[in-house]
Amino acid sequence: MLPCLNKKIFGVDCLGCGMQRSISLLFKGDFVAAFYMYPAIYPLLLLLIFLGFNFFIKFKYDRLIRMSLMATAILTIIISYVIKMKIIFN
Repeated sequence: MLPCLNKKIFGVDCLGCGMQRSISLLFKGDFVAAFYMYPAIYPLLLLLIFLGFNFFIKFKYDRLIRMSLMATAILTIIISYVIKMKIIFN
């Protein structure tokens, strides 16, 4: 696994810490552990799947769906990061 430079230099996790391990757990079939490792893995996966389909097949409300999936993924990343930092620093 690639080391996190932010964690190495500053000693604090970044917003993407845990994503590589979560993807590895997904490939192993451990879906619950992948969620606990990085909760935003499923919104990001849905976004990537939608973008892949949308590249070949155009949907009527593709812009709305894309923006909604992006907002969901970003909010999930930020909320899980805030919860993780609150647990670490309390």
